Amino acid sequence: MTETMSQSVKASNSLPDTFPKLLLQHARERGERPAIREKDLGIWQSWTWLQVAEEVRVLACGLAAQGFKRGMNLAIIGDNRPRLYWAMAAAQSLGGVPVPLYQDAVAEEMVFVMNDAEIHFAVVEDQEQVDKLLEIKDRCPMLEHIIYDDPRGLRHYEQQFLQGYDELQALGRVRHQEHPDFFLGAVGETRSEDVAVMAYTSGTTGKPKGVCLTHGALIAAARGGVEFDRLTPNEEVLSYLPMAWIGDNLFSYCEAVVAGFTINCPESGDTVMTDMREIGPTFYFAPPRVFENLLTQVMIRMEDAGAIKRKLFHYFMEVARRCGAEILDGKAGIAFWDRLLYGLGDVLIYGPLRNVLGMSRIRVAYTAGAAIGPDLFRFYRSIGINLKQLYGSTETCAYVCLQPNGGVKLDTVGKPAPGVEVRIADNGEVLVKSAAMLKEYYKRPDATAEVIDDHGYFHTGDAGFFDQDGHLKIIDRAKDVGKMADGAMFAPNYVENKLKFFSYVKEAVAFGHGRDAVCAFINIDVSAVGDWAERRGIAYSGYTDLAGRDEVYDLIRECVEKVNAELAQDPVLGQSQVHRFLILHKELDPDDDELTRTRKVRRGFITEKYGVLIDALYGGKKTQFIETQVKFEDGRTGTVGADLRICDAAVREPLARAA
Repeated sequence: MTETMSQSVKASNSLPDTFPKLLLQHARERGERPAIREKDLGIWQSWTWLQVAEEVRVLACGLAAQGFKRGMNLAIIGDNRPRLYWAMAAAQSLGGVPVPLYQDAVAEEMVFVMNDAEIHFAVVEDQEQVDKLLEIKDRCPMLEHIIYDDPRGLRHYEQQFLQGYDELQALGRVRHQEHPDFFLGAVGETRSEDVAVMAYTSGTTGKPKGVCLTHGALIAAARGGVEFDRLTPNEEVLSYLPMAWIGDNLFSYCEAVVAGFTINCPESGDTVMTDMREIGPTFYFAPPRVFENLLTQVMIRMEDAGAIKRKLFHYFMEVARRCGAEILDGKAGIAFWDRLLYGLGDVLIYGPLRNVLGMSRIRVAYTAGAAIGPDLFRFYRSIGINLKQLYGSTETCAYVCLQPNGGVKLDTVGKPAPGVEVRIADNGEVLVKSAAMLKEYYKRPDATAEVIDDHGYFHTGDAGFFDQDGHLKIIDRAKDVGKMADGAMFAPNYVENKLKFFSYVKEAVAFGHGRDAVCAFINIDVSAVGDWAERRGIAYSGYTDLAGRDEVYDLIRECVEKVNAELAQDPVLGQSQVHRFLILHKELDPDDDELTRTRKVRRGFITEKYGVLIDALYGGKKTQFIETQVKFEDGRTGTVGADLRICDAAVREPLARAA
């Protein structure tokens, strides 16, 4: 750390109403504390708050030397890396706006965002991301500078607009020597009402929209969350979710900068579980699909375990299901024998399981982004993990409802967060008003006017209601909630989430609006079902072969019928039982436009693409041939075809009718 930076930090007296000002405050107050870590080549590297402030300063000065100015937008593309987070802070320090893009998006998908956001500068992780931008640069005329972090593989790239991160920082050091007051002056000019980040919506319907979120809005959300869960500078968080997702921005950047705790970046996506065990985060956030995948891995390992271990696991998990969540919430009235058995289970099963999952030190864990099945939710709480749900959207800084400790319900998303007003419209749509809301959709005043009404409420597009305790329950997207032919409510996402609780089901798409019965597409989880098949001596050559096996259809039918039994007990959604289903011949894939990058179903696209299969489900057919075009990772296209079997599932008389 240079003497100059230390003096600059000490001299800064700006009120911390923007993220760069907060960064300087932490450098001043806890300069020697770790701010961020990264695992590289098996070794954890660490930077203090004072070092981070220095890194951000020289990068900001380097960007300014290359012509980056206030009001410009900076694309950020790559895995979670300290230098990419610093690029975000550097852009904000200059009054610019970082625009994170999904790192797994194919080049073609980036064209719209790069042009819509009017990107002149891009900071990317490595050669893979550079190659994507080079592929589309002729269609992105405003893109002038590409800065890369990792130089491996780029030695012979000679384009003038390409520049290494280290080279840019070197320019920044020269710029700072020539203009020593420039950085602090730029930070001092940042304002709470400035746009801090532009996060693009997933685009489930139509083109993505750039959501402009101000420093004030994001800081309001972050401070609300920090105070609600009593987060301290001693927390550790693992940052592994896409930087383009608002969830990562809130938990891994905003709350960390507000509270001053440590961000940890894993070595790669493949090492997340190992790195998580090494770090032992105290604060954790993941969408339901991550918790689903973790549970799938646990169940696969238990099926491969010895008979005694398997019996112990299932016995104590039954104990946990009976009383674990109640013990975690500190509730009274639990039988002494159950408490004793749970304590023994904690020593033999739950404690080791939390350790394997890397969750031994977690104080608070959240899930959001999609509805989580109550059974999946209860599983984690029952083994002593304080998993809670939050509700929000990109437009609300992921901050609308939070579940309080001791007041967690499995089927709700909690009460309105501090400072948030929530009301239910006459049509059942959830409306929100708070300081943590979007400023606008970028260059889309028409779209902004559609979602923010004259009273200042944001229309979420979700359907829900408050229960008797004031907890919000989300049913589905308002546009997806429909009516069956007999007038019964149909909420496809609710049915799909129940199906996806089973480790053998990776994705599900339910149909039923305007129909006399519900039918579904199923994607099997090839790891879980493959392991199940191998243990039974069932040979298969790949996903398509495995998905078409009679034994696999029998396995999935059992799962569907268990869901039907649960739905039959629901007085509102009892008519939503699945009558017929098929197992798709390919996995639904974001690269094929069937899912968003956050793995949300593009329902309209799937309905159109697989219309022949839907017709077969409702037409009483037993089989249907389909051939589908797919995209490979290297950009090539091909086709996958198969004769798909259509299976009937047993349904039960709904509770409401039985009564």
